[in-house]
Amino acid sequence: MRDLGALGTRWLGVGLAAIIAVVTVSLALTGDLDLYINPDSSWFAVSMAVLLLAGAAASFALPLGAEAEHGHDHGPPPSEPAPGPRRRDPEPVPDASAAPEASGVSTLQEADARPTSRAQARAAREAAAIPQPPREHVTPDEPHSSEADPHDARPPAHPHHAHPLALAASITGGAIASGVVLLTLVLPATSLSAEMALARDVGVTPLFAGQDAVTLAASGDTSTFGIGEWATVFATSTSPETFDGQEVTLTGFVAPTDDGFGLTRLVITHCVIDAQPASVPIASGQAAPEAGQWVEVSGTVRAASDGTLTVDAAEVTAIDEPEDPYEY
Repeated sequence: MRDLGALGTRWLGVGLAAIIAVVTVSLALTGDLDLYINPDSSWFAVSMAVLLLAGAAASFALPLGAEAEHGHDHGPPPSEPAPGPRRRDPEPVPDASAAPEASGVSTLQEADARPTSRAQARAAREAAAIPQPPREHVTPDEPHSSEADPHDARPPAHPHHAHPLALAASITGGAIASGVVLLTLVLPATSLSAEMALARDVGVTPLFAGQDAVTLAASGDTSTFGIGEWATVFATSTSPETFDGQEVTLTGFVAPTDDGFGLTRLVITHCVIDAQPASVPIASGQAAPEAGQWVEVSGTVRAASDGTLTVDAAEVTAIDEPEDPYEY
């Protein structure tokens, strides 16, 4: 049972991590890793995956159960006292022939302590004959009885039994984690759907570029602009008339609105977890395509009297989802 638990611990740690590393490397080799992370971070992800695989291979040199070792020693257990009564030394008997000065009693005090009658002398002899309690003697190889070593005060060892609920939770969590990771081996690489992108839209335009993008757009150099950059320009420009009349060609999927549709694209900063939708409003004289349909729009940027910017579409062409559906 102990070996089974150690095997499960290693599977949930090294095993699942190694599978994720294998999937990462395979996605990089097939060119699909860009569907999940920013291409600028691919080298880091692949490097860490290779390093993890090397560590997983090295883990086979460790015996099962080595993960549970503390890495330090608590010292030897306290020695038990020998059975049987302990040796006791009798109380030393003072030498009656010792000089009064040697015993620390002056001659005058000794004279005062002498019995003055036979009865007192007999009582003194009887008192001297009463045995004194022997003093306990501890041999060097026996532990001290008065004070115990605080380092030796440890609770007795006992087998550890996990609570049934905790054990059930661990097994359930491990099974779910294993299932999710194993699915990455069999499911094909895919991008986030348009429906998920629309669900992430909170109605506020995220700023995917800084003021430099607005300045660059005002200069007329917008050849590299995607939907993310144009969405920033449309949302932050203080001189919308500057952009009136600029020709644009953009690719995205359709998000229907009341007066046309929004051309939308997911923008990734680091990975798909932080992907956010960017959108620019499209004014078209024809019916809006179906929601989620990928289209290519060619048109002209127009500034309305209230300062809002839109793209007046001259041509809207339905296309298939591009190989790289994100912007970065």
